[in-house]
Amino acid sequence: MIDTKTLTIEKAGEMLRKGKISSRDLVSACLRNIEERNGELNIFLEVFDDALEQADRADKMLKERKGEKLTGIPIAVKDNILIEGRVVSSASKILDNYRASYDAYAIKKLKKAGAVLIGRTNMDEFAMGASTENSAYGPTRNPYDSTRVPGGSSGGSAAAVAAGMALGALGSDTGGSVRQPGSFCGVVGMKPTYGAVSRSGLTAMSSSLDVIGPLAKNSQDAEIIFDCIRGKDPLDGTSIDLPPASPAGKRVGIPRDFLKEGVDKEVLANFEESVEKLKKAGYTIKDISLPYSKYSLAVYYIIMPAEVSTNLSRLDGARYGERREGNTVFEMFEKSRSAGFGAETRRRIMLGTYVLSHGYYDAYYTKAWKVRRAIMDEYRKVFEEVDFALTPTAPSTAFKFGERSDPLQMYLSDIFTVSANLAGLPSISLPSGFSSSGLPFGLLFSAAPLRDFSLFGIEKDLSKN
Repeated sequence: MIDTKTLTIEKAGEMLRKGKISSRDLVSACLRNIEERNGELNIFLEVFDDALEQADRADKMLKERKGEKLTGIPIAVKDNILIEGRVVSSASKILDNYRASYDAYAIKKLKKAGAVLIGRTNMDEFAMGASTENSAYGPTRNPYDSTRVPGGSSGGSAAAVAAGMALGALGSDTGGSVRQPGSFCGVVGMKPTYGAVSRSGLTAMSSSLDVIGPLAKNSQDAEIIFDCIRGKDPLDGTSIDLPPASPAGKRVGIPRDFLKEGVDKEVLANFEESVEKLKKAGYTIKDISLPYSKYSLAVYYIIMPAEVSTNLSRLDGARYGERREGNTVFEMFEKSRSAGFGAETRRRIMLGTYVLSHGYYDAYYTKAWKVRRAIMDEYRKVFEEVDFALTPTAPSTAFKFGERSDPLQMYLSDIFTVSANLAGLPSISLPSGFSSSGLPFGLLFSAAPLRDFSLFGIEKDLSKN
């Protein structure tokens, strides 16, 4: 019996290439876990009916010695990443039963590597949320405690890895949507440098912030997925090729002003314990100042809704998805969008439309972009002094369903993660132990742009102490 809850991609890949297990065996083990717990946890919106056929093709590649690191490895895919011929709804009724006409760039790379795409995972509608409570198809539950959220918006992908339903997963990160659920589910979640992974085939939420990132059991596995899906794509003008990996430094900066209010005591205690482990592992710890970063959340919740309102304006019921008839075209638009979009999506569209409207564009949107530039500049200066910036991933462990019903309370879940998106930084959440109630903690490391590979060695250093 293969234990997919503990088996890593690295170890499984080695076993596959040596013929000790087959991809069919591995995928079957994941499918058994899905069958046993998906009804309770609501992680997968769809399990692909050709998963075992994909596994058989991978086994053939392995027998012909054409296998790569991800050949035969079952990977879960967030429901906003396009797979040709498959439904991609972004967990929204307005795209119910919409089928993708092409593969996302990241999916092309996974298919070429021989990975097995096992199914599409639940998420907050159009990636708007920090709990996966906003899905039109019901919330996902945390595998550690089903009364609590898995985080969001990539909650289904994080929970799939934690529950052994896949060995790795793809999510998307706009303000922390890979890293925060990674923390809540006790797995590694990595947000690459903006542009390091093509956005081609990712359903757009906020185009200047969105990036596809991996979720996995450990940093080595996350690196394997990231190394596969990264690269410059002619279909995405913002995509880039990363420079070769260079030696990682060991200077860690901590913005102490960030940690004064609103952080759970157990989270802070775990954070300080982790800092001591870093010291023992030879890291130099230094306090840093990020005065503009205290405005990150405010800036994010101006720029992101503005881009949301623009990107989602194309979803009006006229061409695909939910459609309600009306006496006029505009009435049809209104009825279709009201029925197709959930409450949080409507809230952000209205907020974004407001900040872009005449008389408010300069007062809000233009000013937010000026502060965003200041945040980028201060990080650039900080990374001349240190190699990593360190905070907890989230101000709390996984909270109970309904506990953050106030939108402002929910938005505060992103307090530590949004600045990396605003500044385009690579950032990783690493598991750092458990609370007294058995819930995972996460540590958040961010590095200078293009220094993505420097993030993957930290976990190994931490595990030595």
